[in-house]
Amino acid sequence: MARQVPEDGSLLPLMEEFYTIQGEGYHTGKAAYFIRLGGCDVGCHWCDVKESWDAELHPLTPADEIIENAKKYPAKTVVITGGEPLIYNLDYLTRGLKEAGIQTFIETSGAYTLSGYWDWICLSPKKFKGPRPDVLNAAGELKVIVFNKSDFQWAEEHARFVGKNCKLYLQPEWSKAAEMTPLIIDYVKEHPQWEISLQTHKYLNIP
Repeated sequence: MARQVPEDGSLLPLMEEFYTIQGEGYHTGKAAYFIRLGGCDVGCHWCDVKESWDAELHPLTPADEIIENAKKYPAKTVVITGGEPLIYNLDYLTRGLKEAGIQTFIETSGAYTLSGYWDWICLSPKKFKGPRPDVLNAAGELKVIVFNKSDFQWAEEHARFVGKNCKLYLQPEWSKAAEMTPLIIDYVKEHPQWEISLQTHKYLNIP
């Protein structure tokens, strides 16, 4: 999947890029330019962008072109997501963004080696392919998707391995929100080191 991409990350399989409002996690409510890369082998059955999984469906795009597009918008913040963006070397892309005065945020499962230069790392680990220690150590935010009751214990297991200043979030999986949100509310009241993340962009009906 990643072999067609140059090792230096100067070309990347771009699924989509768009300007919107960050909908979840620590930076909820902030304007940001989203860069969604194609390619993922983590395979969450509840993934809401399964069309991102096959990198070959998405055109190899010059990183320089992506950077130029990001520079056109008022908010100087980029969120790189996927798919699983750390399949690729993100040094080239993020260096160029930062040289342009743009903050760089990433959303990752942490299943691959950390590359890139980051202002914020949101780690959202998945059971199907666990996070690497280097990403756990670097994460500013641990965001665990709650699909069933066992996910609370799973969240605590990962919280032990992030830094002491890492923000901890529990987020209901969208299709199970009615069932899981009351449980999350009760859990956070009992375990106040955790906070609630909601997919506010879906309530606002924006990308």
